[in-house]
Amino acid sequence: MTHVSTSPYYPQSNGKIERWHKSLKGECIRPGTPLSLEDARRLVPGYVEHDNNVRLNSAIGYITPRDMLARRQAEIHARRDGQLEEARVQRQVRRRMAA
Repeated sequence: MTHVSTSPYYPQSNGKIERWHKSLKGECIRPGTPLSLEDARRLVPGYVEHDNNVRLNSAIGYITPRDMLARRQAEIHARRDGQLEEARVQRQVRRRMAA
């Protein structure tokens, strides 16, 4: 990992952190309506925990950042593919029974 400095308030150069701030504000701060800085500080850790460990991220293949860092994406995608195939087979069986 390397530290890279970018121009402040210039979304084209620091889009990832700008996107993070947008998500944090839109999904945590505004809905939680903190009445003080202390309230906001209480809300943010729960959001960060949820974002890293629960929320599926479309940019990394609809897995959590935690799973990406643990390199579990191949296992997760293989399991999902198996579930999709099982669902296809079950639909075909139901269609044959209904016909």
